[in-house]
Amino acid sequence: MDENLSIVFKALGHPIRRRILDILKQSPKTTGELHEFFPEVTRYAIMKHLKILEEGNLVLVRREGKYKRNFLNAVPLQEVHNRWVGKYMETTASSLLNLQSAAEQKGGKETMANTKDFHIEQEVFISASREDVFKALTEKAGDWWEFRIAPKEVSSHFTFDPVPGGLFMEKWGENEGAVWGNVYYVNAPEEIRLHGHLGMRGAVNSAYTYRLLEKEGGTLLQLSHSASGILQEQWEQEHAKGWEYLLGTLLKNYVEN
Repeated sequence: MDENLSIVFKALGHPIRRRILDILKQSPKTTGELHEFFPEVTRYAIMKHLKILEEGNLVLVRREGKYKRNFLNAVPLQEVHNRWVGKYMETTASSLLNLQSAAEQKGGKETMANTKDFHIEQEVFISASREDVFKALTEKAGDWWEFRIAPKEVSSHFTFDPVPGGLFMEKWGENEGAVWGNVYYVNAPEEIRLHGHLGMRGAVNSAYTYRLLEKEGGTLLQLSHSASGILQEQWEQEHAKGWEYLLGTLLKNYVEN
């Protein structure tokens, strides 16, 4: 754990690398697109910085045709957060950040902007077999999936049928519930794809994929989540943080412990 943290802190130790993460937070970029933000340095230097970020697992690289696109992976940052920030400290810190943000905005007014789409890529290593991780993601999702759509005053439970046409569903009452995902592709235990709004409302098209890769000592779980339509500005950040917490904390702890 400490060795991994050392690699993360090394990756964060240069201002250009921190700026790269700020840029990738907004949207994924190719190396050429990133270089345009840094005219004072060479393309080769940007490639070296990206390599260090990739070694720290803060950047994920995905090939799209003849290009390689770089995505922010915030899971290691969430692990740092989990180590030093407890849930009670988190509430206080969040309140102070909200106060700071309101004070810095003109007149304290918040603005909402619609965006066309977002794409989230994350990965987390879990010390367990692919079969165990796949089962936890699907049939056992109700044991660790913490988010709920049901009214707070009622209890709910989850069902997940990991077959084409199956539903990932939250139910409460006799005829009340919500569908979190519709399964449209399964290749167990390697991959499962779903359509699902995941809490977003309105004219939104959203899909997410779990990929499970065998790694020495366990499984590398890769998440891809894409959404398009009438999206509120904060939804991408909220879903990125939500996935980090669900997969990097809740699922990982559930499977490993």
